[in-house]
Amino acid sequence: MSLFKRAAVSEILSHMGVIFSTLIIIWLSVLLVRLVGDAANGSIGAEVVLGMALFSIVTALPVILAVSLFIAILTTVTRSYRESEMVVWFASGLSLRSWLSPILSCAVPIAILIAVFTFYASPWAYRQIAEYKQRFELRSDISKVSTGQFIETENGARVFFTEEPETEQAELGQVVARIIDPEWFSVITARQAQVEEADNGDRFLVLGEGHRYDMQEDTAAFRITDFSRYGVRLESKDDRSSDEYIRQQAAEQIKARPTSMLLAQPDELALAHIMWRSALPLAALVLAILAAPLGAVNPRLGKSGNMLTAGLLALLYMNLINLSRGWIAKGNLDFSLGVWAVHGVFLLLACYLLWRTMRITPPKPI
Repeated sequence: MSLFKRAAVSEILSHMGVIFSTLIIIWLSVLLVRLVGDAANGSIGAEVVLGMALFSIVTALPVILAVSLFIAILTTVTRSYRESEMVVWFASGLSLRSWLSPILSCAVPIAILIAVFTFYASPWAYRQIAEYKQRFELRSDISKVSTGQFIETENGARVFFTEEPETEQAELGQVVARIIDPEWFSVITARQAQVEEADNGDRFLVLGEGHRYDMQEDTAAFRITDFSRYGVRLESKDDRSSDEYIRQQAAEQIKARPTSMLLAQPDELALAHIMWRSALPLAALVLAILAAPLGAVNPRLGKSGNMLTAGLLALLYMNLINLSRGWIAKGNLDFSLGVWAVHGVFLLLACYLLWRTMRITPPKPI
Protein backbone atom coordinates (compact mmCIF):
# COMPACT_ATOMS: atom_id res chain seq x y z
CA MET A 1 0.00 0.00 0.00
CA SER A 2 1.40 3.40 -1.01
CA LEU A 3 2.18 6.14 1.46
CA PHE A 4 -0.70 8.22 0.09
CA LYS A 5 -3.24 5.43 0.44
CA ARG A 6 -2.10 4.54 3.96
CA ALA A 7 -2.32 8.17 5.05
CA ALA A 8 -5.76 8.69 3.46
CA VAL A 9 -7.26 5.48 4.87
CA SER A 10 -5.83 6.16 8.32
CA GLU A 11 -7.23 9.69 8.43
CA ILE A 12 -10.65 8.67 7.10
CA LEU A 13 -10.98 5.90 9.69
CA SER A 14 -9.77 8.21 12.45
CA HIS A 15 -12.34 10.88 11.58
CA MET A 16 -15.03 8.25 11.19
CA GLY A 17 -14.33 6.87 14.66
CA VAL A 18 -14.74 10.29 16.27
CA ILE A 19 -17.89 11.14 14.30
CA PHE A 20 -19.41 7.69 14.92
CA SER A 21 -18.81 7.93 18.67
CA THR A 22 -20.33 11.41 18.80
CA LEU A 23 -23.44 10.40 16.87
CA ILE A 24 -23.92 7.27 19.01
CA ILE A 25 -23.71 9.30 22.23
CA ILE A 26 -26.20 11.87 20.93
CA TRP A 27 -28.58 9.18 19.69
CA LEU A 28 -28.35 7.19 22.92
CA SER A 29 -28.96 10.30 25.06
CA VAL A 30 -32.11 11.24 23.12
CA LEU A 31 -33.28 7.62 23.08
CA LEU A 32 -32.85 7.12 26.84
CA VAL A 33 -34.80 10.29 27.59
CA ARG A 34 -37.68 9.04 25.43
CA LEU A 35 -37.61 5.52 26.87
CA VAL A 36 -37.48 6.75 30.46
CA GLY A 37 -40.47 8.99 29.69
CA ASP A 38 -42.35 6.00 28.24
CA ALA A 39 -41.53 3.97 31.34
CA ALA A 40 -42.77 6.77 33.60
CA ASN A 41 -46.03 6.93 31.61
CA GLY A 42 -46.51 3.18 31.89
CA SER A 43 -46.10 2.49 28.16
CA ILE A 44 -43.19 0.11 28.80
CA GLY A 45 -41.71 -1.56 31.84
CA ALA A 46 -38.87 0.18 33.62
CA GLU A 47 -36.90 -3.08 33.69
CA VAL A 48 -36.66 -3.23 29.87
CA VAL A 49 -35.43 0.32 29.21
CA LEU A 50 -31.78 -0.72 28.89
CA GLY A 51 -32.57 -3.70 26.66
CA MET A 52 -34.77 -1.64 24.36
CA ALA A 53 -32.08 1.03 24.16
CA LEU A 54 -29.48 -1.51 23.05
CA PHE A 55 -31.77 -3.03 20.42
CA SER A 56 -32.76 0.46 19.20
CA ILE A 57 -29.08 1.27 18.68
CA VAL A 58 -28.77 -1.81 16.46
CA THR A 59 -31.63 -0.53 14.29
CA ALA A 60 -30.01 2.91 14.03
CA LEU A 61 -26.48 1.70 13.24
CA PRO A 62 -26.90 1.47 9.41
CA VAL A 63 -27.84 5.14 9.08
CA ILE A 64 -25.24 6.24 11.64
CA LEU A 65 -22.49 4.29 9.86
CA ALA A 66 -23.42 5.74 6.46
CA VAL A 67 -23.52 9.31 7.78
CA SER A 68 -20.24 8.87 9.69
CA LEU A 69 -18.48 7.56 6.59
CA PHE A 70 -19.77 10.41 4.43
CA ILE A 71 -18.75 13.13 6.90
CA ALA A 72 -15.34 11.50 7.53
CA ILE A 73 -14.44 11.42 3.82
CA LEU A 74 -15.76 14.94 3.31
CA THR A 75 -13.75 16.40 6.20
CA THR A 76 -10.59 14.51 5.18
CA VAL A 77 -10.63 15.77 1.60
CA THR A 78 -11.57 19.30 2.71
CA ARG A 79 -8.74 19.40 5.26
CA SER A 80 -6.23 18.32 2.60
CA TYR A 81 -7.30 21.20 0.37
CA ARG A 82 -7.39 23.83 3.11
CA GLU A 83 -3.95 22.96 4.50
CA SER A 84 -2.48 22.81 0.97
CA GLU A 85 -1.60 19.15 1.46
CA MET A 86 -3.35 18.38 -1.81
CA VAL A 87 -0.78 20.49 -3.64
CA VAL A 88 1.91 18.06 -2.52
CA TRP A 89 -0.05 15.06 -3.76
CA PHE A 90 -0.81 16.78 -7.08
CA ALA A 91 2.88 17.62 -7.49
CA SER A 92 3.66 13.91 -6.92
CA GLY A 93 1.58 12.95 -9.92
CA LEU A 94 -1.68 12.13 -8.16
CA SER A 95 -5.11 13.59 -8.86
CA LEU A 96 -8.48 13.73 -7.15
CA ARG A 97 -9.34 10.49 -8.92
CA SER A 98 -6.58 8.81 -6.93
CA TRP A 99 -8.71 9.35 -3.81
CA LEU A 100 -11.26 6.84 -5.06
CA SER A 101 -9.03 3.89 -4.19
CA PRO A 102 -8.61 4.70 -0.44
CA ILE A 103 -12.21 5.91 -0.24
CA LEU A 104 -13.53 2.62 -1.64
CA SER A 105 -11.14 0.67 0.58
CA CYS A 106 -12.98 2.19 3.54
CA ALA A 107 -16.46 2.35 2.02
CA VAL A 108 -16.83 -1.21 0.70
CA PRO A 109 -16.31 -2.98 4.08
CA ILE A 110 -18.60 -0.43 5.77
CA ALA A 111 -21.26 -1.01 3.10
CA ILE A 112 -21.03 -4.78 3.62
CA LEU A 113 -21.41 -4.25 7.38
CA ILE A 114 -24.43 -2.00 6.79
CA ALA A 115 -25.96 -4.68 4.54
CA VAL A 116 -25.57 -7.26 7.31
CA PHE A 117 -27.33 -4.93 9.73
CA THR A 118 -30.17 -3.96 7.39
CA PHE A 119 -30.91 -7.46 6.07
CA TYR A 120 -30.39 -9.49 9.27
CA ALA A 121 -29.52 -7.65 12.49
CA SER A 122 -32.03 -4.79 12.31
CA PRO A 123 -35.12 -6.99 11.66
CA TRP A 124 -34.02 -9.21 14.56
CA ALA A 125 -33.64 -6.15 16.80
CA TYR A 126 -37.08 -4.86 15.77
CA ARG A 127 -38.55 -8.25 16.69
CA GLN A 128 -36.93 -8.10 20.13
CA ILE A 129 -38.34 -4.60 20.71
CA ALA A 130 -41.79 -5.74 19.59
CA GLU A 131 -41.60 -8.76 21.89
CA TYR A 132 -40.74 -6.52 24.85
CA LYS A 133 -43.81 -4.40 24.10
CA GLN A 134 -46.03 -7.45 23.56
CA ARG A 135 -44.99 -9.00 26.87
CA PHE A 136 -45.70 -5.77 28.71
CA GLU A 137 -49.11 -5.36 27.07
CA LEU A 138 -50.06 -8.94 27.97
CA ARG A 139 -49.19 -8.49 31.62
CA SER A 140 -52.09 -8.08 34.01
CA ASP A 141 -52.98 -4.61 35.20
CA ILE A 142 -51.74 -5.19 38.72
CA SER A 143 -48.31 -6.35 37.51
CA LYS A 144 -47.85 -2.97 35.78
CA VAL A 145 -48.56 -0.97 38.93
CA SER A 146 -45.54 0.53 40.68
CA THR A 147 -45.73 2.26 44.01
CA GLY A 148 -45.78 6.04 43.82
CA GLN A 149 -46.74 6.16 40.12
CA PHE A 150 -49.94 6.73 38.18
CA ILE A 151 -50.28 3.88 35.69
CA GLU A 152 -52.75 3.84 32.81
CA THR A 153 -53.92 0.54 31.31
CA GLU A 154 -56.44 -0.51 28.66
CA ASN A 155 -55.96 2.76 26.77
CA GLY A 156 -56.76 4.87 29.82
CA ALA A 157 -59.86 2.95 30.92
CA ARG A 158 -58.09 2.05 34.17
CA VAL A 159 -55.79 4.30 36.17
CA PHE A 160 -54.04 3.06 39.32
CA PHE A 161 -52.06 4.74 42.04
CA THR A 162 -50.65 2.84 45.01
CA GLU A 163 -48.40 3.50 47.97
CA GLU A 164 -45.95 1.29 49.80
CA PRO A 165 -47.66 -1.49 51.82
CA GLU A 166 -47.93 -0.92 55.57
CA THR A 167 -47.86 -4.65 56.40
CA GLU A 168 -45.73 -7.50 55.11
CA GLN A 169 -48.79 -9.55 54.15
CA ALA A 170 -50.06 -6.95 51.66
CA GLU A 171 -48.53 -6.75 48.19
CA LEU A 172 -49.75 -3.17 47.71
CA GLY A 173 -50.50 -0.39 50.16
CA GLN A 174 -53.09 2.38 49.84
CA VAL A 175 -54.75 1.96 46.42
CA VAL A 176 -56.73 4.46 44.34
CA ALA A 177 -58.23 3.23 41.08
CA ARG A 178 -60.32 4.97 38.46
CA ILE A 179 -62.31 2.67 36.19
CA ILE A 180 -64.40 3.70 33.18
CA ASP A 181 -66.89 1.24 31.68
CA PRO A 182 -69.81 1.82 29.30
CA GLU A 183 -72.25 2.48 32.15
CA TRP A 184 -70.36 3.79 35.16
CA PHE A 185 -67.48 6.04 36.06
CA SER A 186 -66.00 4.50 39.21
CA VAL A 187 -63.42 5.51 41.78
CA ILE A 188 -62.22 2.82 44.21
CA THR A 189 -60.08 3.39 47.28
CA ALA A 190 -58.69 0.72 49.59
CA ARG A 191 -56.14 0.51 52.37
CA GLN A 192 -54.31 -2.45 50.85
CA ALA A 193 -54.49 -5.00 48.04
CA GLN A 194 -53.07 -8.32 47.01
CA VAL A 195 -53.43 -10.86 44.22
CA GLU A 196 -55.04 -14.23 44.98
CA GLU A 197 -55.49 -17.25 42.75
CA ALA A 198 -58.63 -19.40 42.88
CA ASP A 199 -58.70 -23.19 42.66
CA ASN A 200 -59.66 -23.04 38.97
CA GLY A 201 -56.66 -20.85 38.14
CA ASP A 202 -58.51 -17.52 37.91
CA ARG A 203 -56.62 -14.60 39.44
CA PHE A 204 -58.31 -11.90 41.50
CA LEU A 205 -57.16 -8.53 42.79
CA VAL A 206 -58.47 -8.53 46.36
CA LEU A 207 -58.81 -5.11 47.98
CA GLY A 208 -58.94 -4.62 51.71
CA GLU A 209 -61.31 -2.27 53.55
CA GLY A 210 -62.31 0.62 51.31
CA HIS A 211 -64.97 2.49 49.36
CA ARG A 212 -66.34 2.54 45.81
CA TYR A 213 -67.97 5.61 44.23
CA ASP A 214 -70.00 5.07 41.05
CA MET A 215 -71.39 7.83 38.83
CA GLN A 216 -73.27 7.90 35.56
CA GLU A 217 -72.59 10.61 33.04
CA ASP A 218 -75.50 12.86 32.01
CA THR A 219 -77.63 11.53 34.89
CA ALA A 220 -77.98 12.13 38.60
CA ALA A 221 -77.30 8.48 39.41
CA PHE A 222 -74.72 8.12 42.15
CA ARG A 223 -73.93 5.34 44.58
CA ILE A 224 -71.45 4.73 47.37
CA THR A 225 -70.39 1.25 48.45
CA ASP A 226 -68.36 0.43 51.55
CA PHE A 227 -66.62 -2.91 51.64
CA SER A 228 -64.32 -4.83 53.90
CA ARG A 229 -63.13 -7.12 51.10
CA TYR A 230 -63.57 -6.54 47.37
CA GLY A 231 -62.36 -8.87 44.63
CA VAL A 232 -61.85 -7.98 40.98
CA ARG A 233 -61.23 -10.77 38.50
CA LEU A 234 -58.17 -10.13 36.42
CA GLU A 235 -58.56 -11.00 32.75
CA SER A 236 -56.92 -14.30 31.93
CA LYS A 237 -54.45 -13.87 29.08
CA ASP A 238 -52.73 -17.22 29.32
CA ASP A 239 -53.88 -18.14 25.81
CA ARG A 240 -52.08 -15.08 24.47
CA SER A 241 -49.02 -15.03 26.72
CA SER A 242 -47.06 -17.92 25.24
CA ASP A 243 -43.66 -17.25 23.72
CA GLU A 244 -44.89 -18.57 20.36
CA TYR A 245 -47.81 -16.13 20.28
CA ILE A 246 -45.58 -13.21 21.25
CA ARG A 247 -43.08 -14.08 18.52
CA GLN A 248 -45.85 -14.34 15.94
CA GLN A 249 -47.28 -10.97 16.93
CA ALA A 250 -43.83 -9.36 16.84
CA ALA A 251 -43.10 -10.79 13.38
CA GLU A 252 -46.31 -9.27 12.03
CA GLN A 253 -44.70 -5.84 12.07
CA ILE A 254 -43.21 -5.18 8.65
CA LYS A 255 -39.93 -3.81 10.02
CA ALA A 256 -39.47 -6.95 12.13
CA ARG A 257 -40.05 -9.45 9.34
CA PRO A 258 -36.96 -11.40 8.28
CA THR A 259 -35.75 -10.67 4.78
CA SER A 260 -36.49 -14.25 3.74
CA MET A 261 -40.14 -13.76 4.75
CA LEU A 262 -40.36 -10.56 2.71
CA LEU A 263 -38.93 -12.33 -0.32
CA ALA A 264 -41.36 -15.23 0.14
CA GLN A 265 -44.37 -12.87 0.18
CA PRO A 266 -43.38 -10.08 -2.26
CA ASP A 267 -46.39 -7.80 -1.99
CA GLU A 268 -46.02 -4.06 -2.52
CA LEU A 269 -45.30 -3.30 1.15
CA ALA A 270 -42.71 -6.09 1.35
CA LEU A 271 -41.02 -4.89 -1.84
CA ALA A 272 -40.86 -1.36 -0.42
CA HIS A 273 -38.98 -2.59 2.65
CA ILE A 274 -36.68 -4.79 0.56
CA MET A 275 -35.86 -1.67 -1.45
CA TRP A 276 -35.14 0.26 1.78
CA ARG A 277 -32.89 -2.45 3.19
CA SER A 278 -30.87 -2.65 -0.02
CA ALA A 279 -30.78 1.14 -0.38
CA LEU A 280 -28.75 1.89 2.75
CA PRO A 281 -25.53 0.01 1.78
CA LEU A 282 -25.76 1.36 -1.77
CA ALA A 283 -26.30 4.88 -0.43
CA ALA A 284 -23.20 4.53 1.74
CA LEU A 285 -21.10 3.73 -1.34
CA VAL A 286 -22.58 6.51 -3.48
CA LEU A 287 -22.25 9.11 -0.72
CA ALA A 288 -18.63 8.07 -0.17
CA ILE A 289 -17.84 8.67 -3.87
CA LEU A 290 -19.85 11.91 -3.86
CA ALA A 291 -17.87 13.21 -0.86
CA ALA A 292 -14.61 13.34 -2.87
CA PRO A 293 -15.61 16.10 -5.34
CA LEU A 294 -17.72 17.87 -2.70
CA GLY A 295 -14.68 18.12 -0.44
CA ALA A 296 -12.59 19.82 -3.13
CA VAL A 297 -12.63 23.49 -2.12
CA ASN A 298 -10.67 26.64 -2.76
CA PRO A 299 -8.69 27.49 0.42
CA ARG A 300 -9.28 31.21 -0.22
CA LEU A 301 -13.08 30.85 -0.04
CA GLY A 302 -15.34 30.37 2.98
CA LYS A 303 -15.08 27.32 5.21
CA SER A 304 -18.70 26.17 5.31
CA GLY A 305 -19.97 26.53 1.74
CA ASN A 306 -19.10 23.01 0.62
CA MET A 307 -20.30 21.50 3.92
CA LEU A 308 -23.69 23.12 3.49
CA THR A 309 -23.95 21.90 -0.11
CA ALA A 310 -22.90 18.39 0.91
CA GLY A 311 -25.42 18.29 3.75
CA LEU A 312 -28.26 19.43 1.49
CA LEU A 313 -27.38 16.84 -1.17
CA ALA A 314 -27.21 14.05 1.44
CA LEU A 315 -30.60 15.06 2.87
CA LEU A 316 -32.07 15.20 -0.64
CA TYR A 317 -30.63 11.76 -1.37
CA MET A 318 -32.13 10.13 1.74
CA ASN A 319 -35.48 11.89 1.27
CA LEU A 320 -35.72 10.65 -2.32
CA ILE A 321 -35.02 7.11 -1.11
CA ASN A 322 -37.82 7.45 1.46
CA LEU A 323 -40.09 8.89 -1.21
CA SER A 324 -39.33 6.00 -3.55
CA ARG A 325 -40.12 3.54 -0.77
CA GLY A 326 -43.50 5.20 -0.23
CA TRP A 327 -44.26 5.15 -3.96
CA ILE A 328 -43.37 1.45 -4.20
CA ALA A 329 -45.58 0.66 -1.19
CA LYS A 330 -48.51 2.46 -2.83
CA GLY A 331 -47.89 0.89 -6.23
CA ASN A 332 -47.05 4.20 -7.91
CA LEU A 333 -43.48 3.15 -8.76
CA ASP A 334 -42.26 -0.15 -10.13
CA PHE A 335 -39.82 -1.99 -7.84
CA SER A 336 -37.38 -2.77 -10.65
CA LEU A 337 -37.02 0.97 -11.31
CA GLY A 338 -37.25 2.31 -7.77
CA VAL A 339 -34.54 0.02 -6.40
CA TRP A 340 -31.77 1.70 -8.44
CA ALA A 341 -33.10 4.97 -9.93
CA VAL A 342 -32.13 7.35 -7.10
CA HIS A 343 -28.70 5.72 -6.70
CA GLY A 344 -28.08 5.95 -10.43
CA VAL A 345 -28.91 9.65 -10.54
CA PHE A 346 -26.61 10.52 -7.64
CA LEU A 347 -23.83 8.28 -8.95
CA LEU A 348 -23.99 10.16 -12.26
CA LEU A 349 -23.94 13.42 -10.29
CA ALA A 350 -20.82 12.25 -8.43
CA CYS A 351 -19.09 11.36 -11.71
CA TYR A 352 -20.00 14.73 -13.20
CA LEU A 353 -18.71 16.66 -10.18
CA LEU A 354 -15.53 14.60 -10.18
CA TRP A 355 -14.97 15.34 -13.89
CA ARG A 356 -15.72 19.03 -13.43
CA THR A 357 -13.30 19.29 -10.50
CA MET A 358 -10.50 17.50 -12.36
CA ARG A 359 -10.82 19.19 -15.74
CA ILE A 360 -8.26 21.78 -16.76
CA THR A 361 -9.87 25.01 -17.87
CA PRO A 362 -7.95 26.64 -20.76
CA PRO A 363 -6.86 30.21 -20.20
CA LYS A 364 -9.10 32.91 -21.52
CA PRO A 365 -7.75 34.72 -24.59
CA ILE A 366 -6.61 38.24 -23.96
